Amino acid sequence: MKLIKFGKPGQEKPGVIIDDKRYDVSHLVKDYDENFFSGDAIENLKSEINTQNLLEISADERLGSPLARPSKIICVGLNYKDHAAETNAAIPQEPILFFKATTAIVGPNDDLIIPKTSTKTDWEVELAIVIGKKASYVSEENALEHVAGYVLHNDYSERAFQLERNGQWVKGKSCDTFAPIGPFIATPDEIEDVHNLRLWLKVNGEILQDGNTSNLIFDVPFIVSYISQFMTLLPGDIISTGTPAGVGLGQKPEPWYLKPGDVVELGIDGLGSSTQKVKAYDE
Repeated sequence: MKLIKFGKPGQEKPGVIIDDKRYDVSHLVKDYDENFFSGDAIENLKSEINTQNLLEISADERLGSPLARPSKIICVGLNYKDHAAETNAAIPQEPILFFKATTAIVGPNDDLIIPKTSTKTDWEVELAIVIGKKASYVSEENALEHVAGYVLHNDYSERAFQLERNGQWVKGKSCDTFAPIGPFIATPDEIEDVHNLRLWLKVNGEILQDGNTSNLIFDVPFIVSYISQFMTLLPGDIISTGTPAGVGLGQKPEPWYLKPGDVVELGIDGLGSSTQKVKAYDE
């Protein structure tokens, strides 16, 4: 099943994609939130859906983030060897974890707003995990039982805030619009092999990132299990699994970053694609 939310910002309703068509299921589901993901709502929704009784949504309708604001976004840093190499960082012996503010979440095709005083706004295409069943001290063998689905995420980063302003990475990761999510959440049965998915990103039509989840240093079961040793993962929480090489910070001969007027496109096999137009901060 593919879960979407559609409508104007702040007024999104839950929907689904069936055979490439979008349908309204707001009469069956209140929201894709912690309560929804914690129970059997996905299976119940599958059994309740009858496309003959669903209102089809126009393809022109805006898509929002396909889930309600979660309790947390946990990100894994330097989880591809080629990305670690391009940033001159050592291969991590354990996952590097950092938080991203949930207020950064926007729809998949909403504008990216370059933060006030920003000089180094960067891109990062990532596979994100959506937690289903509550997870605490979960074993690696049982970790996938706690996954509700997967979703495309662009982990935008302001490198000066992140690396030159002291403190933790969260300052460079949490600006408004820095977490476009979607277009949809795919349940695990939609993905044949989550560890063999191409992920790519273009800026102004030029492919800059072209990787595969087969190159993750720490795979999905390990990540879910590992994080659950340090904190309880709640239904609807997002884990972003890291980005392959090709970010602005790693460009040769000199790093370069986004500017107003740029267009960023990205996608992952089985998880669709998204596009963000880059705009300046407007007071």
